[in-house]
Amino acid sequence: MNTSELLADAFGRIKELVEQTAEGLTAEQLAYRPAGTGNSIAWLLWHLTRVQDAQVADVAGSQEIWTAQGWAGRFALPFDESEHGYGMSTDDVSKVRVDDPQLLVDYYDAVHSRSLEYVAGLSEADLDRVVDDRWDPPVTLGVRLISIIDDDVQHVGQAAYVRGILP
Repeated sequence: MNTSELLADAFGRIKELVEQTAEGLTAEQLAYRPAGTGNSIAWLLWHLTRVQDAQVADVAGSQEIWTAQGWAGRFALPFDESEHGYGMSTDDVSKVRVDDPQLLVDYYDAVHSRSLEYVAGLSEADLDRVVDDRWDPPVTLGVRLISIIDDDVQHVGQAAYVRGILP
């Protein structure tokens, strides 16, 4: 297994979990917030996809799928198009509402496809390229991709947990 195949496998597992977690849910279930203030399934799936979208676009030097393919308009959220969820207030989290879980799945699928296209051309040497020198040590492409995968796995796991406790 080479670098590209390894990364594609990791992103593929996230895709499967996003689909399984969203499947068959109602708008009310997608919006359910544990204890009234926890993150909803809709917010978690939207956020993990926005993070992957923004960060892969950044390292690839491309436009985010969110704006390039009109997903911001399809979701029609009451935020700036650059919003991805970091530091959102509990009130803002409640504004991430989705009527149809397929919208979340379709957006993830579009981001997933672009992510796979990007990693398909990577070699081991590419992973050492510094993509963010604001940190000490500077962040390499390999570290950034693992960070994206790690963040997505945690959030899809949280969404699956919320699905499991739905009233």
